[in-house]
Amino acid sequence: MKFYSLFIVALALSLDAFSISICTGLNNKLKRSEKLKFSISFGFFQFFLSLGGAYLGFLVNTYVLAIPKVIGGIIIGIVGILMLREGIKNTGECILVRKGMEIILGISVSIDAFVIGFTLLNKISSNLILLKDTLFIGVVTLIMSVFALYLSRLLRKIKIFTKYADYLGGIILVIFGVKMIFF
Repeated sequence: MKFYSLFIVALALSLDAFSISICTGLNNKLKRSEKLKFSISFGFFQFFLSLGGAYLGFLVNTYVLAIPKVIGGIIIGIVGILMLREGIKNTGECILVRKGMEIILGISVSIDAFVIGFTLLNKISSNLILLKDTLFIGVVTLIMSVFALYLSRLLRKIKIFTKYADYLGGIILVIFGVKMIFF
């Protein structure tokens, strides 16, 4: 795959992680190290699932195209609904702080990378090229997620963003869940 095409694919794959990183960055209850874990998780799972998808692509290319998007959309939507519920209850508890949430969201936003591995990357003839391309996808996602965390730091200085961060994060996650399921 040419660099330009790979970059566009990597950028498109990273946008879900970018949006969720904005949500996590706006959350004052998460420590900086916890927020960074989300970014690392997003980058790792984009790499790992696109690599896994490429290796498994020739086996099930025609059978799995729609199912992963629906599953990922449902998981992200559920997390969004839980965030909205926590915002309404206003208990001070944050769903994103729960153990393993970075892994759950990392896998959820990376299921489309698995599909890309099935459809686009399964025709690569060299394992080294495949490793390079999938690492590139992971690094682009990591960079975009860290950039989103930085951007959210700036947005947190605006009082309205911090006051309604749970609502905003929940709404964004529900919208991305619906987008993954239906579009």
